[in-house]
Amino acid sequence: MALPVETASTGSADSLTGILARHVANMNFTALDGVVIHAFRRAMVDYLACAFAGSEMPVTQALRAWAEAEGGASVASVIGAQLRLPASQAAFVNGAAAHALDFDDGYTRGSAHPGGVIFSAAIAAAEKRGAGAEDFIAGVVAGYDVMLRIAGTMHPASAKQGWHNTAVAGVFGAAAAAGRVYGLPAQELQDAFGLAASFAGGIRQYLSDGAEVKRLHPGKAARDGIVCAELAAAGITGAIECLEGADGLFRAMVDGRVDRRSLLADLGQSFLITEAYFKPYPCCRHFHAAIDATLALRDEERLEPDQITAIDIGLYQVGVHGHDHRTANNLLEAQMSAPCAVVGALIQGRLNAAEFEPSSFAGAEPQRLLNVTRVHVDERCEEIYPKVRSGVVTLELTDGRRLERRIVEPRGETADPLTDDDLSRKFMDNVPGHIGEENASRLLEQIWTMDGQSDPSAFFPLLAI
Repeated sequence: MALPVETASTGSADSLTGILARHVANMNFTALDGVVIHAFRRAMVDYLACAFAGSEMPVTQALRAWAEAEGGASVASVIGAQLRLPASQAAFVNGAAAHALDFDDGYTRGSAHPGGVIFSAAIAAAEKRGAGAEDFIAGVVAGYDVMLRIAGTMHPASAKQGWHNTAVAGVFGAAAAAGRVYGLPAQELQDAFGLAASFAGGIRQYLSDGAEVKRLHPGKAARDGIVCAELAAAGITGAIECLEGADGLFRAMVDGRVDRRSLLADLGQSFLITEAYFKPYPCCRHFHAAIDATLALRDEERLEPDQITAIDIGLYQVGVHGHDHRTANNLLEAQMSAPCAVVGALIQGRLNAAEFEPSSFAGAEPQRLLNVTRVHVDERCEEIYPKVRSGVVTLELTDGRRLERRIVEPRGETADPLTDDDLSRKFMDNVPGHIGEENASRLLEQIWTMDGQSDPSAFFPLLAI
């Protein structure tokens, strides 16, 4: 016997989800200025570079094989594979691929990675609906805004409680992105958010052992966001005060330690996609400033590894916790290690994914340097966190000198952004091997010129050649 479907929620439109739902539903492409549209293009270039690069990683391949075996409607592209899956499953695989090398974009004030979540959900939803560019772009901008506002409101309390904001806040952003692409009205978007609160979750215990589950978090959020949007459209209701209620997400996860004003500040006036950073190194963002400092000292002083007798890395408390280990038993463990990153930078003078393979740290010299590396909480870094992720590196040399370099904001932030050319190089370094040089160049051009008149269906086929 079929049960009756409840009608849409009738609660207060002044709840946080009600306000956010109206914000998403009312987001009109024509109201987005050139700065926002360009930020969208930059984010998409970076997302596809990371997703194609991550598509060949073992964790992605295993997830893809599982999803393919599950079957279902072939409606959405799996990046880097000749495979189409149900929208939610394609988003799951693509989101994991985008995070598989820890090379994807982020948001400092929220300690979250939006691109793998939002683009994975928006692309799958757009393919399923046959959406035009205006709805697709508006959906991405809306998704970034909702996800990063919630992440920024919860951080750093959420990280200190063991939550990974990419998975927690991401499901709300994915629901916003998919819901806007699908054209859901505000009431259904509010229900989607109410559902998302019960889907939100993802813990940071992977920091203790380098477990691959971290790679799944953006994909899980993208998948669940699509599910929440589609369930809301089907008439299933979500809790109205799911964020701020007595038993809501904020109370459950961070004991209510949030500032409602920061969540809604300049809503509709500023869009947080413009504040995303892009990574020059495929590892945890918490110690990118330390990497920048290390490379600067290495280049300026023309240092050789055998000149180093001691290394000291100063970070903020969140950056030290779970990132001070000196072991590299697997790729993720190395990517989450400040000592491994700094030692790799000293030895190689650069950092790409190959430099984080465990074999890179197996030799006598890497082991010696790791053994003389110390990580501590630096008072100045702690004072300015989470506004900025700073770092300081001190090197002691065989000749008795002591070199120190402090970096306030790492490369890739808005104060020192990667250029469009940098992002294009990142794209062309990672995409042609999957779809060919000509197709990669064509796809890159389509992204850099995308506007409201573009046809998204023209580039979707290039994702899975």
